[in-house]
Amino acid sequence: AIEQYLLYKEVNSLNANLEQQVQERTEELQQSLKFTRILKQITDQIRSTLDVSTILQTIAQRVRNLLNTDRVVIYQFDDSGTGEVTVEDLRESWQSVRGVRCPGCIPTDVSNLYLKGRIRAIDNVATAELSDCHREFLESIQVKANLIVPIRMGSDLWGFLIAHECEQPRLWQDQEIDLLQQLADQAAIAIGQAELYQQTQAAAAKAQAQAVELEQAIEDLQNAQTQLIQGEKMSSLGQLVAGIAHEINNPVNFIYGNLNHATQYAEDLLDLQKLYQCHIPEPPPEIQEFIEEIDLDFLIEDLPKMLASMKVGADRIRSIVLSLRNFSRLDQTDMKAVDIHDGIDSTLMILHHRFKAKSDRPGIEIIKEYGELPPVECFAGQLNQVFMNLLSNAIDALEDWDKERSPQERHQEPCRITIRTTVTGDDEKRNAAICIFDNGPGIPEHLRSRIFEPFFTTKEIGKGTGMGLSISKQIVVDKHAGTFKCLSQPGQGTEFWIEIPIMQCKPSATVEVETSNPTHLPSSR
Repeated sequence: AIEQYLLYKEVNSLNANLEQQVQERTEELQQSLKFTRILKQITDQIRSTLDVSTILQTIAQRVRNLLNTDRVVIYQFDDSGTGEVTVEDLRESWQSVRGVRCPGCIPTDVSNLYLKGRIRAIDNVATAELSDCHREFLESIQVKANLIVPIRMGSDLWGFLIAHECEQPRLWQDQEIDLLQQLADQAAIAIGQAELYQQTQAAAAKAQAQAVELEQAIEDLQNAQTQLIQGEKMSSLGQLVAGIAHEINNPVNFIYGNLNHATQYAEDLLDLQKLYQCHIPEPPPEIQEFIEEIDLDFLIEDLPKMLASMKVGADRIRSIVLSLRNFSRLDQTDMKAVDIHDGIDSTLMILHHRFKAKSDRPGIEIIKEYGELPPVECFAGQLNQVFMNLLSNAIDALEDWDKERSPQERHQEPCRITIRTTVTGDDEKRNAAICIFDNGPGIPEHLRSRIFEPFFTTKEIGKGTGMGLSISKQIVVDKHAGTFKCLSQPGQGTEFWIEIPIMQCKPSATVEVETSNPTHLPSSR
């Protein structure tokens, strides 16, 4: 009976110990399961973003709540080998240590151990084996116990994940140490991904910046090409006009200067003939026959008319030469105040042959509605080049339009180019506005957005270089700080609106291609 009692008592003791072990193990498993679940939540949360500061702040906050500690910080090393606290989460009752740097009294061999993955748990700062410098540093920031886990990026030590207990010493549990280690590993992975993403973004931004620079370089190159072409064109035009003016002026001046004398001589000879008729009414038969042969009556009537028409022709040639000089402004290479209307009239004079009616189409009507414009400060020769480009394009568009229309349509709506000028703005800044409008077919939308591009043209090969409007834009916008607008819609004509300051000041310019219906300057009539 005694043996049975002792055996029974031993069995009960074993059962009690077994139940306690089972209960402890169950609690450990539950705690481990809880930590595993929380670890997954934290991992999912920090991997849901690629922002490094958000990742680090999330880790610090969740670790402090999970371990129920007073402060959690992340200490990050910089390129110089030193570091500071960059992230922290703490209870309000304790001081902040953000920006604090670790003293240089920590032995090098300890740093090497951290680099190899060492985890250091200090349960009590007062009794731990620390150097005096290290202990004083921890006490200065109110640390009674701490847990330090390294964050490693490959073979480099990125920083530390540190938990501080500030109120009293603390015995760190293995599960807490293991959890902090796993979080440090996850933090390293998330930081690596975030840094890789930032590098990718930086590379993409750099590539984008290089693309923008390349695009700007191409645009500058195109502008340089257009300026070179414009300069060469204007130089060639100037040389051509100078040659024409020189070659034509001399014989024309000779003819024009002698026409008055020839007219006077002819009148004297005709007066002498009248005197002969008065005094010798019946000339000899030989003279009478010659008079009938040359039709003297017709000669007397037609000779003054012929001399008068020769004078008109000479005047016409002189005006053409003057228009050529006025168009190219060979004697005005600097910016000067000029009459804009003279430049427009000179351009119209040069293009007069294209306005006249031809066998296959009627003429183009030119309507001039000039306002009261004061002298405008500008590069007159370059501005005349703009008028030439716009008027030539308008004529080309109207000629092509006429080829597609029936004679009845041409009669009902003849081709017309309207030129209007006026003054816009206020007293502080007045602009000269020039509107050139044609009633042609207009410009389709897919072409309108490209008309100012260098080398873009819709004309056949050999009939256009695509430089006219691009050069005109540079002259108006870059050289004169003006505004250049194109207003057009298919079937409603095309209007080019130029505005330049009457007095040049600081450049402030725009170029616009609008899709609205053409709007016109108010009539100056």
